[in-house]
Amino acid sequence: MLADSDTRWKWGALTAHRLAPGAGLDGLLLRGRATPTGRQLAEVGVRAETLREVTAAEFVGSADRTRYDIVVLACVGGAVQAVLHGLAHAWGAGPVRPVVVTGYVGVVYEKLADGLLLRHGADLVLANSPDDADRFRAVYEGAGASADSVTEWALPFLGDPDETRANTEKSGDGSDASAEPRPFTVVFAAQPSVPERREDRAYLLRRAAQHARLHPGRDVLIKLRSKPGEHTTHIEELPYQKLAGRLPGGLPPNCRLVYGHMGEVLARTDLLVTVSSTAALESLHRGVPTVILTDLGIREALGNHHFLGSGCLASWDQLDAGLLPEPDPLWSARQGVAAAGPYAHGTAFAAARRRVTELVARPALPPLAPYYTAATAPGYLPAVLARHGLDPTGRPLPGRSRGTGEPSALRRAVREAARGAYRHGVQRVAPVIRRLGEL
Repeated sequence: MLADSDTRWKWGALTAHRLAPGAGLDGLLLRGRATPTGRQLAEVGVRAETLREVTAAEFVGSADRTRYDIVVLACVGGAVQAVLHGLAHAWGAGPVRPVVVTGYVGVVYEKLADGLLLRHGADLVLANSPDDADRFRAVYEGAGASADSVTEWALPFLGDPDETRANTEKSGDGSDASAEPRPFTVVFAAQPSVPERREDRAYLLRRAAQHARLHPGRDVLIKLRSKPGEHTTHIEELPYQKLAGRLPGGLPPNCRLVYGHMGEVLARTDLLVTVSSTAALESLHRGVPTVILTDLGIREALGNHHFLGSGCLASWDQLDAGLLPEPDPLWSARQGVAAAGPYAHGTAFAAARRRVTELVARPALPPLAPYYTAATAPGYLPAVLARHGLDPTGRPLPGRSRGTGEPSALRRAVREAARGAYRHGVQRVAPVIRRLGEL
């Protein structure tokens, strides 16, 4: 499994285990600005037999067509496209090769066509819901590309319905909720890049703190993805940790910043609040009341438009007044998050497992054939491949495919310094330049 960030590691590793329960898992991290730390990987709670960092060119250059049965690509679209072309070049038309699987970590609310066509060429493109499966097929068929790879299943971290029901009956420490009462817990699931503006992020933090003051008997937890200095899928220009330190009056005693596995946090959650995080799907699946905030508008840039029709749209004012929304069951079922709906009784992953089993059993698989080629996208594809160290044919550029094993302490230090400098530029220098430009 190849992943390029903490959330995609979570999706990729769990996907591998869902597709092939009991199989061994070799984990590879795509080296880049979002490469997760050991703490982030431990927080996910999914282990791999082996783990190492590689570049796309190194991965392609060392790809053994006979070593694995399944390769899961848990990366951004451009990286998936580069690896698909690299593997197509490396493996050629030989009859034996692994089944290649890719997909999305969560809610797909932007760059639908771009992201999907960059993933075209994999044997399976996993769609996380009936609604996603319909949208994915429409994009491929509209572009004149085969939609046979689109395979419906559920987000792998939602869990089987029996697991979900067991979790909802437990409190955060694993004991029966009735045995030891705890405060009503509100969790605000923060996102690294939504919203982007300082004023908007400060507003959301202020309203969470205000809700805690209005309801002193409640715990208000602000669930953060990463600690300062760590990397995520999106670089966070304005971390909530920094904004909290500047909040007038600070956070009240019953409002605090938390980290950890989202599933464990949701196990003690009575109300999940977010702008558009995929955590909303997980909370809905668990039967936790869920709110998609409308305070900043319902806008494509925020991603909360994806939840139109869900019954979950509300504002902080309504929450302050005691609202606990009821999700629309038809909408939930279309999004694949209703445990009692079409994914009940262990069927969520069955179609994908059957398809993988059938492909693995074939004596030969056709060569990988992405939609984008030198003929269909001559002005786009070469740049996508070059960013990942491949030439226009998918061949690793000279000197880019030679793996060096475990990097030396010096190389690790230089790499971390470079990542730190990049993060400093995004979080500190870029906002200052932007504010100067607005003068």
